[in-house]
Amino acid sequence: MFHKEGHKIILITLVLVVATIFAIDYFVSTEWLRKTLMLLVLVFFVLILQFFRNPKRFTNPDDKQAISPVDGKVVVIEEVFEKEVFNDKRIQVSVFMSPINVHVTRHPISGKVTYSKYHPGKYLVAWHPKASEENERTTVVVENEGFGKVLYRQIAGALAKRIVNYAVVDQNVKQGADSGFIKFGSRVDLFLPLDAEIKVSLNQKVKGGESVIAEMT
Repeated sequence: MFHKEGHKIILITLVLVVATIFAIDYFVSTEWLRKTLMLLVLVFFVLILQFFRNPKRFTNPDDKQAISPVDGKVVVIEEVFEKEVFNDKRIQVSVFMSPINVHVTRHPISGKVTYSKYHPGKYLVAWHPKASEENERTTVVVENEGFGKVLYRQIAGALAKRIVNYAVVDQNVKQGADSGFIKFGSRVDLFLPLDAEIKVSLNQKVKGGESVIAEMT
């Protein structure tokens, strides 16, 4: 199953791949070179398919838990001052996605969307300290009674050139449901209440829609 944001790119890539294979077959006479070039073109197409895959995830809804919005590796767990929305201290948990990770973004909690904003910006590497404030990004806040307010921020990386965000203010959303997509490498930051109990550790690999990031006791 492929994400809808990839349908157009996959179709265009398929047309280009077929045309390229025919061109290689027509113009390249050396057999080993022809086969090598064709294989490279097919590998490229497989990588595109892999990037836009959208596997089913099985979320166990829990209003007192915040789950990972994306697949990747936990690269930051620290107390920070969040100044865009809350203007107070929060626990930041950041998940870095490589180009081979699933790039679907999912809602970390169920509840009502109270804030959703797009920010144009730079394309610094996703692990850069200033990426959260200077890169192209979207900021979304979801609130429920069990967990409170959770802010998550999609951040474009050096390769990412388009962020898709489906969250709309006053919309009621479900934990684990599709909330957007980031094309070609990026990071997502979660900003959680200080009294949330963090359930992950640095460098831990997490699955979007399934791995529990934090819970309220």
